[in-house]
Amino acid sequence: MSLALLTTKSGLMSTKRQHTYAIGDRVAERPKAHGIFAVRNEVKDRIQQYRSQRYGTVVGINLKPNKSGAQQKFLLIRWDHLKSPTEHAQMRICPADQLQQLQSEGYGFEVE
Repeated sequence: MSLALLTTKSGLMSTKRQHTYAIGDRVAERPKAHGIFAVRNEVKDRIQQYRSQRYGTVVGINLKPNKSGAQQKFLLIRWDHLKSPTEHAQMRICPADQLQQLQSEGYGFEVE
């Protein structure tokens, strides 16, 4: 597992272990932790179609340099509802078995 530095309330840096993914792992898209408020029903329906939970399988792992030159991990994921895989940053993905825990901690909520 790799380590990521996080700033705590006291301002000191701590480390948090990130999950190390392997080809064949079952994953889910991490819940989106932002609110979208819509008044009209047709707008709510249009937004909701893009907020459904996706599950898939890791079929590849790529490393790409970011703007400062550090390597970032991207996962090639074949979603259950799609035939071809798509590439996603590792930070937007979670193991499928940890999804309920994240949602119980308050990540993601319904369109209002």
